[in-house]
Amino acid sequence: MNNETQPDPARDILLLEKIEDDPDVTQASLADLLGVAVGTVNWHLRRLIEKGYVKVKRAQRRKLRYIITPEGIAFRARLTINYIEQSMRLYRRTRQRVLELLSEVQRAGYRSVRIDGQGDIAEVCRLTCLEQGIAVSDDGALPILQIDGTKVRLQIDEKVHGRN
Repeated sequence: MNNETQPDPARDILLLEKIEDDPDVTQASLADLLGVAVGTVNWHLRRLIEKGYVKVKRAQRRKLRYIITPEGIAFRARLTINYIEQSMRLYRRTRQRVLELLSEVQRAGYRSVRIDGQGDIAEVCRLTCLEQGIAVSDDGALPILQIDGTKVRLQIDEKVHGRN
């Protein structure tokens, strides 16, 4: 089983929202929206139908209409709440970690860092630096906040700076 055919709360939320917004949505347009193959969307829809979250009705000869059930609406609400709670936990954990690393940066005598990475975690790093009065620069001689997935670590090259 690949990542595209495993239950994914964010994907389920998006599918359920789109079906609720437009019952006549096609699997092809859902696949485009999610950036996956139509077969992947079909797999997810069949799973949601089997669980009773979505019903299918034939609208025309070859056209299907998807209807989110009351259970589907409740499921989407639970998924959304869980997703927000997990995101906030990740935000708080990342922010706390970056605050600890920035204290280390300041103790080492620096007022600037470089951020190596992109996405939401990098943005949390950037905002935490701004809040703490630590400049973010591309200067290669600065300590680096290294982002690896959801983890952040500090890299200070002592040799470059003549420190031991």
